[in-house]
Amino acid sequence: MPNIKSAIKRAKTTEVRNARNIQVKSAMRTAVKKAEAAVVNKDENAKDLLFTAVKQLDKAASKGLIHKNAANRTKSRLMKKLSVNA
Repeated sequence: MPNIKSAIKRAKTTEVRNARNIQVKSAMRTAVKKAEAAVVNKDENAKDLLFTAVKQLDKAASKGLIHKNAANRTKSRLMKKLSVNA
C-alpha cells in the first residue's frame, strides 16, 4: 500500500479505471459474440446486433482498450460474414 497521498489517489483512480475498462471490454466481446451467433443462425435482427457490436468496438478503440486496426479488422470480418450469409 502506498504511503504518499498522491500515490494513494493514483491507486484508487487506477482501480476505478480498471473496473470501467473491464466492463467496456466485456460488453464489447459479448456484443461481438451475439452478432456472430445471429449471423450464423440467420437471425432476422442480425443487422441490429451487428450495428451494436460495431458501436461497442468503436467505443473500445476510442478508449484505447483495443487497437484501432484490431477494431476495424473485427468489424470487417463481421460485415463479411453478414454479406455472405444474407
